[in-house]
Amino acid sequence: MSPSRFDGHGLLASGAMIGWCGVRSWLFAGLVWLGLSSTATAADLTDIEVRWLNGAAPLVALAKEHKIPLDIVVQPQDAPGAAPLALGFVGGRCKLVLSMRGNPEAHATLVRTEPELLNAALELMTAHELGHCRRYLDGTWLALPAGLVAREPAALSTEDRQAYVQMRSTRREEGYADLVGLAWVQQRHAALYQRLHRWLLDERSKDLIPGSHHDTLAWIELARDGRTLGGGSIFDSAAALWPQGLTRNDP
Repeated sequence: MSPSRFDGHGLLASGAMIGWCGVRSWLFAGLVWLGLSSTATAADLTDIEVRWLNGAAPLVALAKEHKIPLDIVVQPQDAPGAAPLALGFVGGRCKLVLSMRGNPEAHATLVRTEPELLNAALELMTAHELGHCRRYLDGTWLALPAGLVAREPAALSTEDRQAYVQMRSTRREEGYADLVGLAWVQQRHAALYQRLHRWLLDERSKDLIPGSHHDTLAWIELARDGRTLGGGSIFDSAAALWPQGLTRNDP
């Protein structure tokens, strides 16, 4: 599995994260719990961590405004191969997790993104994670909208069927979260929407395994015109378009 470029994670109550390009388990031992007001100037943070945190700040402010229980977590230990940005859910609170030390992908993401797009791209990534947070808080994680029923795959062993169902369920959540990220861009950076849409499409197309956890291309294509993500909150805008991708992609 190649390392993820940015990720939407779901963190189960047990502390296991499901990752962008595969399934990995991480324990919460040794995490540093920080609030936004202290992280941007904390002496023990690296320059890369501060850059990502500053990029995430508008979404953290949105969470605060809407009273979304969100904490920021910076992993002090090296985390090679981890997604630089992830979302956890513990004790009824969402955890925005930065895993950037000893992780070249954290720097590589900044380098390969056009400078003019970087702030908005970091916001898109954080909005993606906040989309996962919203689904957890609403108690709808891995659930289908009313009226849609998942079809069981045929000719698979019990073990393989369970893995396939989990992969397909995760893919749905990644599709929703990508739409949340694009909805944020449409509302806050409309002039950059087409370029950021292409950026996200390129990110999702690299090393793509069709039908895998992070194959969200069908949802991204639905949002090619940012006006399809028009009114309401970023979560409502994504939720309105999300079922179209579900019906096209075998729920």
